[in-house]
Amino acid sequence: MKKRIVGLFLVIGLSLTLLACQESTKLKEINAAKPKLAIHVRNPKVEISTQFEQMAKAYEKENPNIDIQIETVGGATDDLADLKAQIAAGKGPDIFTNNGYEQAKLWRNYLEDLSDQPWVKHAYNEALHPMTFNEKVYGMPMNMEGYGFIYNKDLFEQAGIRTPPKTRTALIKAAEQLQKAGITPFANGYYEDWKLGVFLLNVAFAQQKNPDHFIKNLHSGNEKITTNKTFKELIELLDVTLEHGNQNPLTTDYNMELNMFTSGEAAILLQGNWVQPMIDQASPNMNIGFLPIPLNDEQKNDALVVSVPNYWVINKQSSSDKKKEAKKFLNWMVSSKQGKTFMTEHFKFIPAFENIETDHLGPLASDILTYYKEGKTLPSNWFHFPVGVREEFGSSMQLYIDKQINRDQLLQEFQKSWE
Repeated sequence: MKKRIVGLFLVIGLSLTLLACQESTKLKEINAAKPKLAIHVRNPKVEISTQFEQMAKAYEKENPNIDIQIETVGGATDDLADLKAQIAAGKGPDIFTNNGYEQAKLWRNYLEDLSDQPWVKHAYNEALHPMTFNEKVYGMPMNMEGYGFIYNKDLFEQAGIRTPPKTRTALIKAAEQLQKAGITPFANGYYEDWKLGVFLLNVAFAQQKNPDHFIKNLHSGNEKITTNKTFKELIELLDVTLEHGNQNPLTTDYNMELNMFTSGEAAILLQGNWVQPMIDQASPNMNIGFLPIPLNDEQKNDALVVSVPNYWVINKQSSSDKKKEAKKFLNWMVSSKQGKTFMTEHFKFIPAFENIETDHLGPLASDILTYYKEGKTLPSNWFHFPVGVREEFGSSMQLYIDKQINRDQLLQEFQKSWE
């Protein structure tokens, strides 16, 4: 009798196990047949396009029901024209980026409120200001970035330059020494108008006694670019880079200038820490660092521009399911171990979050953090520019480089564009 009872229980147990296996198989088949939810991401960082794809695959492995579809747009092609057209047609990406301030005001009707997201409490307060309106947060900081003149320390030593130049006079002297050693001082990729109208011209705004006050006075007409000494000095510095730079700067693009720098053909590059992954790929362990962009010989020149350049935002037009999953993906990027590893070790980002450790960032980020901790930073002011003026600034500077207009005419073009 005992043997029969045990046998009966075994039969029942096996039957239940088989049923469970069948149900599990059915569930897997249903899940496999169920279409994945596609989340479209517009990535503006060409420097990390490969690494971003790898991060998306890591997320998909943890979330097999999600398909992260990435479109990378950057450099000279990133004029937002495609994004505007997509949004207008109601077919915009689920996740894209915004600069904050004026751009955020312009796009606010299309941005999802992210105030309740877990990452908000970990973000540095000052990093949230550009995307905060009526006490609501509309964007997640991508990272902190800084820029200046990146220089090849080995080439400087080869030319006998022992002290890094931090004034315009010292920079000119260093350029002359590099040329005598048969080294091109500046790799000028001025095909990219944003390098001119955003990064370079920003230094003239940042070096004002009070940049915010200066911009307000430009709006009211109490200040003029045409009579401002700092803008004249900026054009003089531009001339220094042209005199001691590569030939044909207007046909030299982003990739070409990076190739010149990483190959050792040129010693100085106007860029930011975002190029670290590309430099590492082309020339691993390159001995590099940052120099300031000196408009004159004053002490205040010894500073780098540091800010949050971009914010991840979610398209308010997307479906509720897509918005929910987009929020999960953004939070995973800055809270999971894998996401944080990609941010610091693969992207070489300087995090805008206090819960992410800053290791393995590379020499460029290290220099930025040193300047930041010493309080030697300049602000990014292009967020406060009238929408569209940056492109006009860049185009005018290209006309100047092409010798179609002179210095006075360039200053007048700046003023006209602002007005």
